[in-house]
Amino acid sequence: MRAQEITFLKLVQGDKQFQVPLYQRTYSWGTEQLKRLWEDVSELVDQHLSGESTTPHFLGSVVLAPGQIQAGGVQRWLVVDGQQRLTTLMLAFTALRDHHKETGDVRGVDRVHRQILVNEFHEGLDHYRLLPTQADREAYTACVQSRADAGGSDNIGAAYRFFRGALAESPEAGDERWIATVETVLKDLLSIVEITAESGDNVYRIFESINNTGVGLSQSDLLRNYVFMLLPKRGERVYQELWLPMQQSLGPKNLELLVWLDLVVRGHYKAKQSEIYREQQKRLQPLAGDEDALQLEVMRLAERGRRFLRIIEPGREPSPSLRAVLERLAAWGSQTHYPLALHLLDLVDTGSTTSDDAAEALLYVESYLVRRLICQTPTTGLNRIFMEAPKELETDRTAAEAVRRFLSGRRRRWPGDEELREAIRNKPFYWSGRPPQRSYILRRLEESYRPTEPVDFAKASLSVEHVLPQRPAPAWFDLLADETEPNQTPQELHDLLVHTLGNLTLTGDNSKLSNHPFERKQQILESSALRMNLEIASAQHWGKAEILARADRLTERAVELWPGPIGGVKPVGEEWPGWAELRAALVAMPSGTWTTYGDVAELIGSHPVPVGAYLGSNSSVIGAYRVLTAEGKISPAFRWPEGSDKQPPQELLTSEGVRFDPSGRANSSQRLTATELATLLGKDVTQPVSHDLLPDGEDAAAAERFRAQLQEHWPEASAGVMAALDFWRRQGGYITYGRHEETSCFPMLDAGTSRQPHLMWPVAIYPVSGTVEVVFQYLKDRTPFDDTEQRRELLQRLNKIDGIELPESKLELRPSFPVRVFAEHAEGICEVLDWFVHAAALDLAGRA
Repeated sequence: MRAQEITFLKLVQGDKQFQVPLYQRTYSWGTEQLKRLWEDVSELVDQHLSGESTTPHFLGSVVLAPGQIQAGGVQRWLVVDGQQRLTTLMLAFTALRDHHKETGDVRGVDRVHRQILVNEFHEGLDHYRLLPTQADREAYTACVQSRADAGGSDNIGAAYRFFRGALAESPEAGDERWIATVETVLKDLLSIVEITAESGDNVYRIFESINNTGVGLSQSDLLRNYVFMLLPKRGERVYQELWLPMQQSLGPKNLELLVWLDLVVRGHYKAKQSEIYREQQKRLQPLAGDEDALQLEVMRLAERGRRFLRIIEPGREPSPSLRAVLERLAAWGSQTHYPLALHLLDLVDTGSTTSDDAAEALLYVESYLVRRLICQTPTTGLNRIFMEAPKELETDRTAAEAVRRFLSGRRRRWPGDEELREAIRNKPFYWSGRPPQRSYILRRLEESYRPTEPVDFAKASLSVEHVLPQRPAPAWFDLLADETEPNQTPQELHDLLVHTLGNLTLTGDNSKLSNHPFERKQQILESSALRMNLEIASAQHWGKAEILARADRLTERAVELWPGPIGGVKPVGEEWPGWAELRAALVAMPSGTWTTYGDVAELIGSHPVPVGAYLGSNSSVIGAYRVLTAEGKISPAFRWPEGSDKQPPQELLTSEGVRFDPSGRANSSQRLTATELATLLGKDVTQPVSHDLLPDGEDAAAAERFRAQLQEHWPEASAGVMAALDFWRRQGGYITYGRHEETSCFPMLDAGTSRQPHLMWPVAIYPVSGTVEVVFQYLKDRTPFDDTEQRRELLQRLNKIDGIELPESKLELRPSFPVRVFAEHAEGICEVLDWFVHAAALDLAGRA
């Protein structure tokens, strides 16, 4: 085997083809890996543009084995290892080429296409520089060929859409110098070690050995070994007295985090957690031979470790005011603030500031995080802001004032009071952040009432409740009908209001409240110990006016709890953040899908009219043609930019696979709702039933509620559903039920072992609304259905049943079919369930 370090451009140039063998898994990189790569690329671009000396970023290795060379053909290389990063970079270049096309850079399009993506003078499969596995090939070639179906619902399509969005949404996207630097970085500043096998090497044995390595040393392990190698005389004493107590009190993960935080607080804010050892080694190298100085460094790290413990275990903090805010930040459940919090504790312990001053500074940190979440401010760059803070804080003023001034910087996006007010009135708070963070904000708002007998939230089992239900009974729509605007339906008004903060509260009685009329909810809320619930119960009825009035009252409390930035007035000319979220949602839409102006408005906290006006004047936004009217028709006002040679929107959508009826209405099964758009953006929009433990037996009362609801609302399907559930039990599965008034049903399967359960469920059945959701969104994180092809086969098997029409563009979402299909096709559904169980069993056997 031969190895050499090489740039990506040099790796792929020439008449060659990289072919991914059949034994390799399909492309599997997700958003997390893609974001990490893009952050590295962006940092290199910034360094290059600022004139800093730029060293190539090491991306990893690619192991290649020579393949067959046909006469006049290309040199084939089998990709033994490294296909994920190789495929990712190729997809980045397809997105870059298409960005060049959007901006009119014809030479850029031609250059990227010929240099990187294709073998220009070869046809057929030889035309492609990269040939993925057969399962990924169609999706990949669609991107290379710029076909209408490029950017589908699989991982290949998702990666292509990610890079399209990253390029389009960069603040410098229109800067020719910036985009040229991105191309330079991708070609010449990403370093890859090319390892080439000889013709006689056993390629599959190489693949097995690469993917069956032992557990490597962590970054903190490497640092410890290095430090004590430099302490030959007093190493044992320093280890026993300083390092070992620190290691035992923090544990491996937190020790690793501490060693990184130590670098950041010292001003190395660009240090990556994967490069801790190298950076610390570089810092300590000048001290080699000076054991006094090295011992002092370990002592300082141990001191910082004790401060870090006060952040992750606030009960250790002696100051009441500082302990209270540290407890709140710990409850928030994020590590973003750690660098700044650790720096502030450094200042307290060294006498540079007081505990009360640090507590006030951390209150501003809490406010910054909470306001951004409520306003759904994008989190891009948030980690970097807090990593820069220790170095950037002004030192000629109190810590609290310095932190507030720092976070108030224009590009740091701390929402002011007016932006907060608008967000509380209009944004779908129920989709903001993570469930514990939403509950935290509601808890703090409840505490602001300062009741004489406050609720013990540590003991209370409370969850977020919609007062206006998510799935309301007809009586609720009758109430909303009196408050609709012209050309607005009660359902559209409901969708704009239901997830806003003014309609949400905390309760332990979700199953009792559910979708009951407001009069029944009043009776239940009147007995609540929470002041906010008593306030809701005092209303005469519950509609738009009451929700908005409560939103305004909650805003006043939020402003008092979480003080805003200095100034607090949005700069003139600054774009409303909702438009960036709109663009991100449209980029995230797989080809072959469409949505409505109302769905987009619900997602971003706006109204269909301004959404239509924005897209009308910005029709060049990627995916703008996918936004249709509520009836599924192309808006008469939609126009491509003048001079555009693009197809009419309906023709373009048809070429992607969207089906239209003779009157020009798009197929409703291919529509993405606001909930599905939020899911594509990575928002936590669901509260799945907890399946952490296997039950001793099914809940008989819940089972009876489910059966009764099904019989009442869908009597013709009841026998078929119950027969399918009995069949599922005979296959070794069991049934769990939801806790809400509509008692949903989940056929569960444990495809694991007694020591390590592996729980999954193919569908969720809703007996009142009459829908059956196929939960691809959850299956994509569970083997074997993390493989797109397995999910596609499940979809195709279901679609063979009359009455089921699941679009392939929703393989990462939760498409549904009517429960009435069970009336005539329960046997066919049982056959699909049998295949599902068999596929899971084969996977278990493979993992055993």
